[in-house]
Amino acid sequence: MYTPHTERDIAQMLAAIGVPSLEKLVEVPDAVRLREKLDVVPALPEFGIVKRFEHFAKKNTGASCISFLGAGAYRHYAPPAIAALAMRGEFLTAYTPYQAEVSQGYLQAIYEWQTYICLLTGLDIANASVYDGATALAEAAIMALNANGRKKVLVSRAIHPNYRAVLKTYCDGLEVEIDELPVAKDGTTDLSDLAARLASKQYACVAIQSPNFFGNVDTPGNAAQAAIKQSGTVLIGVVAEAISLAALQTPASWGADIAAGEAQSFGVALAYGGPYAGFIASSKDHMRRIPGRLVGKTLDVHGNEAFVLTLQAREQHIRRERATSNICTNQAHCALIATIYLALMGKTGLRDVCSANLARSRELATRVSSLEGCTLQFDAPFFNEIVVNVHRPAREVLAKLQQRGVLGGIDLGRYYPEYSDCILMAATELTSSADIETLCSALEGIVNVQSFDKAQDDKISV
Repeated sequence: MYTPHTERDIAQMLAAIGVPSLEKLVEVPDAVRLREKLDVVPALPEFGIVKRFEHFAKKNTGASCISFLGAGAYRHYAPPAIAALAMRGEFLTAYTPYQAEVSQGYLQAIYEWQTYICLLTGLDIANASVYDGATALAEAAIMALNANGRKKVLVSRAIHPNYRAVLKTYCDGLEVEIDELPVAKDGTTDLSDLAARLASKQYACVAIQSPNFFGNVDTPGNAAQAAIKQSGTVLIGVVAEAISLAALQTPASWGADIAAGEAQSFGVALAYGGPYAGFIASSKDHMRRIPGRLVGKTLDVHGNEAFVLTLQAREQHIRRERATSNICTNQAHCALIATIYLALMGKTGLRDVCSANLARSRELATRVSSLEGCTLQFDAPFFNEIVVNVHRPAREVLAKLQQRGVLGGIDLGRYYPEYSDCILMAATELTSSADIETLCSALEGIVNVQSFDKAQDDKISV
C-alpha cells in the first residue's frame, strides 16, 4: 500500500489543527454517537448473500407480470454478447475514461458511438453522450439559447412530461420563459399558429418529439419548417424511442438543427429508472456549442491511428465565461452498451427490430380497439405505442389489470388531466401474440360495464 505521509508529516498536521491523534480526528461526538448496538444482519458467506438477495428479488411481483409499459423506457432484446463485451475489465473504470494515453480503446468506442448517432440522426456531429434524454433536451435548448441570445423557448406539449419538467428546472435557473404548443385532435403537435408565434422572433428554439409521448409520428411539415428557418429559430428534434430512428425519417430530414434523445432502447437494460444514455447531435453550425466532449480520430507522430478529445466545451478546459454547459460526465458505459448493440445488429438487424415493433403495435391496436368499451384515442400514424380510451378512469382499470398479472400501460391522467380515461400502451419485439390475448381477455372482463360496476365495490390500492 502506498502511504503518502510519514509519521512526522501526520504529527505536524495534527499539531496544526490541535488534535492529539488520528482517532480523535474522526471521533464521533457524544451528542450524536450511537449508544446501542447496531442491529445488522450477521455476516454471511457468498452463497448465503446470493440466496438472501434472491429472496428480496421475489418480492418484486412486477417482474413476473406481462408488461405493456413504455413512455420512454422500453423492453427490447439485448444479445448476450453485449454483457460479455461491455463487462470486460478493460472497459470498467471508476472515472470518466478520457485519458487518451491510457484509454485508446474506450475513446475508439466513444468515437464509434458518435458515428452511429450521426448516421441515425442524419446530422454532422454528436457528443460523447449525456445523462439521459431529459437532460439532452435541456442541454439542446441551452445550445439554441447560446446561438441566438433569445430568452424564450417553445416546446410541444406532446413531448415526454418528464423531459419538459427537467427543461423547466434548467430554464428556471436561467430565467428563460417556456411556452407550449398544444396537442391537436389527432395526437400530434398543433402547429396551426406556429408561424404567427414565431413572427415576433422571441423564441430561441422549437422542440418537437417524434414519435411523441403518445407514440404518434409528429414531424413538422414544409410550411412549419420554413417558418422556423425564416424566424432564425433553432428546431430541436426529440427522440425518446431510439429504435424508431431505423424506420422513420431522420431528424435532419425533417429540418432539425439539433437532435436530442434517449438511447436506452439500444441494449440498455430496464433498471427501475436508470442509468440511461442520452445523446445530442447537431449540424456543424453548433459544433462550438455542443456540451460535454467530442472524440476525434487522427494520426500520431508515427502515423498510427489515434483517438483524442477534439472539443471540451466546459469550464475545466476553457475560460469559465466561454463554457457552453456545466454538464461534464457522460454515461460512458451505457453508451458503450448501445454502441455494441448497434454494431451487433447492423443496419439490417435494426430494421428487422423496427419491423417487429411495428407489427406488434398494430396487432395490439387492432385487438384492443375491437373490444367493446375500448377505442383508439388518436388516428395519427404511430410507431410502437398507442393511446387506448377505456371510457372510465384509467387508474382503476390498470389496478384491476395488475391484479390479473398484467401491467397494462401508463395512466395518461397522471400527466394530462383531459386524458384521465386513457391508457398509453407499448408493444415491442418482446411482446407476443399470447401476451396481447392475455391483455385483451383481462380488459374484456374489466371494461365491460356490469363487470366494472361490480369492481367498483372492491377496494383498489395503487
